[in-house]
Amino acid sequence: MISLVWLAGAMLAGAAAVTVGWPALRDYRTRESRDLNAERYLAWRGRAPRGSASSMSEGLTLAERRRLYLAAGLGLLALICLMALFAAS
Repeated sequence: MISLVWLAGAMLAGAAAVTVGWPALRDYRTRESRDLNAERYLAWRGRAPRGSASSMSEGLTLAERRRLYLAAGLGLLALICLMALFAAS
């Protein structure tokens, strides 16, 4: 009976990790794609900055980073619950 509790905990924590982390990752990828398209357009028009060959990438925002850390913590909790499930059975 206790193993069902650990299984439910692992499933809930895993689902919460995906629910929290996926939107942050999706927003980051969308922004990176949009920035890359803008950079390509400027290069095509001949207005790209010549001094730096680096991209216009800004990286993760603070809110996205916070959400990904929370998702990683929830994923770790899911793994701990899964290990407890195997130890209890």
